Amino acid sequence: MTTDGSRGRHPESKRGMASGRIRAVRTVPGEIGEHAGRLTPEQKLDLWGHLWRTRLVEERLTLLYRTGKVVGGLYRSLGQEGVAVGTAWALEPRDWIGPLIRDLGAMLVRGVRPREVFAQYLARATSPTGGRDGNTHFGDLSRRIVAPISHLGALIPVMGGVALAAKRRGEDAVAMTWIGDGGSSTGDFHEGLNMAAVLEVPLVVILENNGWAYSTPTHRQAKVADLVVRADAYGIPGEIVDGNDVLAVYDASRRACEHARGGGGPVLLEMKTFRMRGHAEHDDAAYVPSDQLEAWRERDPILRYDRILESEGVLTAEERERRVAELRREIDADADFAVDSPMPDPSFCLGRVYTGDGGAA
Repeated sequence: MTTDGSRGRHPESKRGMASGRIRAVRTVPGEIGEHAGRLTPEQKLDLWGHLWRTRLVEERLTLLYRTGKVVGGLYRSLGQEGVAVGTAWALEPRDWIGPLIRDLGAMLVRGVRPREVFAQYLARATSPTGGRDGNTHFGDLSRRIVAPISHLGALIPVMGGVALAAKRRGEDAVAMTWIGDGGSSTGDFHEGLNMAAVLEVPLVVILENNGWAYSTPTHRQAKVADLVVRADAYGIPGEIVDGNDVLAVYDASRRACEHARGGGGPVLLEMKTFRMRGHAEHDDAAYVPSDQLEAWRERDPILRYDRILESEGVLTAEERERRVAELRREIDADADFAVDSPMPDPSFCLGRVYTGDGGAA
């Protein structure tokens, strides 16, 4: 998918394993997988554009939040953009996604425009929900985006149902959803994944292990070092991936999608990454050791990808600066659009509550 949501992203589209297990091993750092190795320079630049667009949109949202314009909270994905972008970029237009609040990058890959995101956070009448909700709590079934649900884990059984519907209709579609390390301890995670496994539906679950469930470190909520071992409990394949290597993320996601699309059932991918901000902008993350932050800052997924493209001669430093400046201008214009948009009329607050009511705004 190109940056405008069109087709033509992948160099090939073939069905994956109908049976057998995906490697339940840790991805070798820096290893270029089969699918990533076939990407053209144009495709690599498209992937790059989604990474930077995600970061720049969230940077602008932070400024809007600090100036009191955001209605509600702001949950950034700083440091883990490679997960949301790389996984969603591995999908086909016919596939479904059910993102969480920290998966803005996946929504942008699916064609959501920054101005929609800004208007949503600012609760403007021009937002996808007409100002009725904030954050990324909106979906678009025409783009095959199922709206995020606040209760963590709740989307897994929902997306399992979406995958089941696709299977029963004979559609060649995969459903993908995301969950954090903390959310993977919820009942919905286990019940949804077990249901998907038993029914062998084409579901790919991305477990974003970013080290902290709010202020609780992962090792204080789970005895196991690798949460992917839960895949074995449900008899499905799983894999550990370096979530800060966007090419490894893309490659593992393509393999998982091929497996699910080929009739092999669900797959669990554990992405090892790190949340470089607090749980939300109101949280200063004082509980995170400074040396841990520094260590992960060196593994910034976007800067790592910048270096890869520069070493390959795909993107020079000068060209990168030019492209980033273009993205900033695009995002500034979209942010200004949202700021200048009107607030919703209070009389519209009950619109779109019931199916067929026509709604308003």
